[in-house]
Amino acid sequence: MPVHRTRPSGAAVPATACAAALVALTLLTGCSDGDSPSGVASRAASAAESARDRATAAASSLASRATEGLASATAEAGRRLDGIKGGTEAADDVKVGGAETDGDRTTTEVTATNTDSTTRSFSVQVDFTDQDGTRLDTVLVTVSDVPAGASGTATARSGHRLPGEVKAEVARAVRY
Repeated sequence: MPVHRTRPSGAAVPATACAAALVALTLLTGCSDGDSPSGVASRAASAAESARDRATAAASSLASRATEGLASATAEAGRRLDGIKGGTEAADDVKVGGAETDGDRTTTEVTATNTDSTTRSFSVQVDFTDQDGTRLDTVLVTVSDVPAGASGTATARSGHRLPGEVKAEVARAVRY
């Protein structure tokens, strides 16, 4: 009687494990129909190569979707900042703290200093980057109702888990 094992939900099966399983399956079924050992080996190699090609294509597709999603988020942040009526560019008045991990997200504190004479709010685009400066995520955060001559804070939180060492930087800020 076969034993069925389950893997934890969300666990990934490496492409090499899939290929090895296909090779073993091909070898077992190939031996039962009287084929020569070289024919079985050829089919096993072909099956392993096919599995590797499918895994490579799937990884490439996933990477492409991630890149498209980041470009879309960046474009949306730009549209929202551009759509603020009566806003003034204010990146020099905004600072971010160090990037920290909070559960499965990366966060940073955003501090906006209001140099105007009336209460203002700030919309800030924060980019999370790796150590090489490659953008990993972009978020838009609002620091609301900062009194004249004072500073206000908000927390920018990444939209997903970010790998490795992450830095935060102000990409753009609008005071309104």
